[in-house]
Amino acid sequence: MERVSRIISGGQTGVDRGALDAAIHAGMIHGGWCPAGGWAEDKPDHPGVLVDYPGLQPTADADPATRTRLNVRDAHATLVLTGGVESPGTELAVACARDVGRPALVLDDPGPTAERVVRDVLTWLDGVGSALILNVAGPRASEWPGGYDASRAVVEAVLRA
Repeated sequence: MERVSRIISGGQTGVDRGALDAAIHAGMIHGGWCPAGGWAEDKPDHPGVLVDYPGLQPTADADPATRTRLNVRDAHATLVLTGGVESPGTELAVACARDVGRPALVLDDPGPTAERVVRDVLTWLDGVGSALILNVAGPRASEWPGGYDASRAVVEAVLRA
């Protein structure tokens, strides 16, 4: 049974890119919405993150909240990795999932090994469905420097399972 058929995320540094790179590494369909012009904290000028992730679609405006709402809307479920960091964008993703009635799993600490976290994610996904479009969200690199590595490790392990 295929749990996840596609990974989507917003292309921001940190958790978003870790998830997208995990999908690329697994040869999985990936994409999502990013702010207009491909804006990200490390690529503020057009074409921004679109150079590295051409599967992303730019929104009509530059507000990162727009891409967050669209990615939650377009996914069957949202996995949120926080690293224990409070982030306005991450909190918005959780609120959007609640508002549109989409399941969201929030994990604060993936820890040095992702084994327990992966087990929790797989159990959660099994309860949500199969062939899911999974949105992965969390803090940007300036908010959680370890977010990229944690996200990539968790998403790669989930996709391998």
